[in-house]
Amino acid sequence: MLKVLHIIFSIIVLFLAGFSLIFQNFEGLHFIMFFLALTMLIMGLKEFKENRKIAGWTYVVIFLFLSIQGFLIN
Repeated sequence: MLKVLHIIFSIIVLFLAGFSLIFQNFEGLHFIMFFLALTMLIMGLKEFKENRKIAGWTYVVIFLFLSIQGFLIN
């Protein structure tokens, strides 16, 4: 299930970032940050599941940083 969510969120981030770059429309940057943060959270959960705690905590910290930064952009 985590692998499917990781793939879905990654595709959403790539699509939104590509759309923003092609059309020079950066109004949806907070959506990109939101889905990127969710991708990092899923990656952290996958690392915890595989008993790689340091990598898991790193991804969770990145998730928190992106979440806080996403709130500051709005």
